[in-house]
Amino acid sequence: MKFLELQIKGFGKFHDRSIAFEDGVNVVYGKNEAGKSTIHTFIRCMLFGLKPQRGRAAKKDLYSQYEPWENSGTYEGALRLEHEGHIYRIERTFRKDKKELHIIDETLGREIEATDAFMDGLLGGLTETAYNNTISIGQLKSATDGGMVMELKNYIANMNTSGNMALNITKASAFLKAQKKELESQLLPEAARSYTMLLSEIKTIEKDIASPEYANQLPEYQKLRNDTRCEIEQKQAEKEDLLQRAARGRQLLEQNQFPDRNSIDQYEQQTEDLYADYQALKEQSEKKSSKITAGIFLTLTLLLAGGSIVIFALSSRLSFLYDIGIPPLYATIILDVLAVCCGVICRTLLSRTKRLNKDLSLCSQALQETFRRHIGESDLSEQALDSFRARMAEFKRLNTVTVQTENAVAAITGEIAALNAKQNDCSDAIIKQQKLQWELEKKLELLAGYKNQMEALKHTLAENQRISQELAAIDLAQETMNDLSMSIRDSFGLYLNKTASDLVAGITGGIYSSMSIDENLNVFMNTRAKLVPIEQVSSGTMDQIYLALRLAAARLIQGDKEDMPLIFDDSFVLYDDDRLKSALKWLTKSYGGQLIIFTCHQREAQMLTANQIGYHLIRI
Repeated sequence: MKFLELQIKGFGKFHDRSIAFEDGVNVVYGKNEAGKSTIHTFIRCMLFGLKPQRGRAAKKDLYSQYEPWENSGTYEGALRLEHEGHIYRIERTFRKDKKELHIIDETLGREIEATDAFMDGLLGGLTETAYNNTISIGQLKSATDGGMVMELKNYIANMNTSGNMALNITKASAFLKAQKKELESQLLPEAARSYTMLLSEIKTIEKDIASPEYANQLPEYQKLRNDTRCEIEQKQAEKEDLLQRAARGRQLLEQNQFPDRNSIDQYEQQTEDLYADYQALKEQSEKKSSKITAGIFLTLTLLLAGGSIVIFALSSRLSFLYDIGIPPLYATIILDVLAVCCGVICRTLLSRTKRLNKDLSLCSQALQETFRRHIGESDLSEQALDSFRARMAEFKRLNTVTVQTENAVAAITGEIAALNAKQNDCSDAIIKQQKLQWELEKKLELLAGYKNQMEALKHTLAENQRISQELAAIDLAQETMNDLSMSIRDSFGLYLNKTASDLVAGITGGIYSSMSIDENLNVFMNTRAKLVPIEQVSSGTMDQIYLALRLAAARLIQGDKEDMPLIFDDSFVLYDDDRLKSALKWLTKSYGGQLIIFTCHQREAQMLTANQIGYHLIRI
């Protein structure tokens, strides 16, 4: 793994600040109080989060210490890093009222679910305690914290036994001690008197009170009744809301005289038929042929009547009529009959046209009234008919929703009835439970009295023998645990001592080549004469040895996984120039991961330059 960039939106004194890292050695230079430790802490918080403490401790905790100096609403930032060929961006918001964690895989262009399993894989199984005591070396602090002792002991214990993190010898040993103490408290001096009958009574009562009917289910029934009551209230509220909605819908439908869906369909169909009749009547009224025909017959009537009058008046002069065999009187009668027929036809056509216009007027008035009532306009166009259809569709939907709501009201009414029955059952069960608990209390009082008598009589030899056997079994288990603990301690030395000894030779330039570490992480330097405690060596050598110890622990915990960046925060203050030169050379050659060195001095950069070791300088 390697860090690529820090994006600090708000953390301590920093606001909207970006810091980029490169492969290999990165030297972050800044004077005292420039904010190096703030950046170091920001990296740790981006990896493991930042949890504020409570009570008085909250005033001086890490959360309060690094709240933004300006704009506290931007207590957040991001860390870009590369891991196993992917570039990830970890975004965190530290505010108490808005704690958020987002992980974006920039290589794949998607957000990753920020689970504990993913973060564990990203950090190679490194916990915050292990991080603080291995790869992260704080300001003027090379020695490990006490928490690392227990973590390393458990880690190596699990490697030598079950292969997982389930075993905890310390807890197991404490449990055995507690069990032994509890059994020892039950041992009483031997008694000669018999207590068989009293013990029988006790067992009878214990068997009785162990019966399932005496199990205290009162809290469960009380909770169930309260939950049921709350559910009834919720259902009642839902029912009231549904009733109001159904009433509003039904009222609107009844105001428009629509009691059901069929009435809407019938009304719509009647209007459709009326509109079709209107269109047919309008089409007929607009035809000119009937008017022309009536005019022709009127004209013929007038002409025939006129001709009859002319023939009657000039009958003496129209001798040609006698020549053709038609007397004038007959001609007059024929013309009068034809005139009457044409007049009747003309009157019939005019009456028909009048009725058509009347029907058209009535039809249009009915349609206008219908359209004005439902769509607010009296236009008789196709668009008005479409608006009417849409209005009817709304009434149909309203009717459907109203029916569904009424059905839902009926269903909820049934549910409420069932819940009321359930609540009544709970009340009955609570009364029964209260009675049983009262009986149980009386039995327990009786049992307590018998046990007090039994205590007065002392335990029998058989009971003492049983307890003694259990104590012997616990002693055997404790002895086995002690043997296992010794084995773990030896394994601890084998794993950690070998790795730390190899590292101390390199970091000290061969001045020391061997060291021993006990189970409490106390360090001794091996000489031919004796083991020299680390407290007796110089402070510079002590710092080098603890650095080797940290790296050994880091390798032990990380195993074959990808190396995490190694971070130093003014960690070489006690090193003289020779030690610093040896340490820097060894670190750049032996550690394959990224190195980040925070310093308030320029000699680290100068030493790297003098030894032609490439590095990336960051000034803050």
